[in-house]
Amino acid sequence: MIEAYADRWALVTGASSGIGAAFARLLAARGMHLILTARREDRLRELASELHTRHGTRCEIIIGDLVDPGEPKRLFDEVKRRGMAVELLVNNAGFGFVGTISDTDPARMKQMVQLNIASLTELTYLFVAPMLERGHGGIINLASIAGFQPVAYMPVYSATKAFVLHFSEALWAECRNRGVTITALCPGTTETEFFDIAGVSGWLAKHRFHTAEYVARKAIRANERGRQYVIPGWQNYLLSLTVRLARRKMVVLQSMRFFRPRPQDPKN
Repeated sequence: MIEAYADRWALVTGASSGIGAAFARLLAARGMHLILTARREDRLRELASELHTRHGTRCEIIIGDLVDPGEPKRLFDEVKRRGMAVELLVNNAGFGFVGTISDTDPARMKQMVQLNIASLTELTYLFVAPMLERGHGGIINLASIAGFQPVAYMPVYSATKAFVLHFSEALWAECRNRGVTITALCPGTTETEFFDIAGVSGWLAKHRFHTAEYVARKAIRANERGRQYVIPGWQNYLLSLTVRLARRKMVVLQSMRFFRPRPQDPKN
């Protein structure tokens, strides 16, 4: 588990907005120094300035795109070169897509697999090794409530999040008696840019959602308590239990009703 927050380093991927930025703010409030990485340099510098002003936090910015297969190792090497020992890794970077088969770009789905699975996996292994050597540390991997079931119109996304969930739980079992906690964060609908990027802008206006801060806070608490996964919100937790009990055929067919893409309002 995390030995201490104050004056320790946390690395947050996808830190420029949403859940990643919420993690950065909460961890800075606990006295951590931050390594922020994402593609949008302007947003990272704005966030770093905010955190330094509010909390006196040291922020290191590393610009990069984890869709690039070479980026995880480059990021790890750069952190090592700067002499920072990562106490907490938050693998937050990722994206989704909602659409029919005919609307799906296979190349974009390949990028999703690279970011959501391959880069997350490599970063986890690269940073967990020194944590195990020290005998303390934590990793939070962003999965999803969608990882508990197959989701029509989001087949690649739900499959990547099922991988993250199973991968994280398996490593949690290996690491739990060695001072390192790996937690899979499985949020439901959350107030972020996810749905705009996924091609379904306006989704939040029609569904209940949690704030990014609420989701990040639940994840930090779960990691502190040594939990292998956390589902923010009791309704989301009940949903995860329901899909385990229902017939798999019915689960995926019901998902078609909930996630079926709708024509966008031209006024939006």
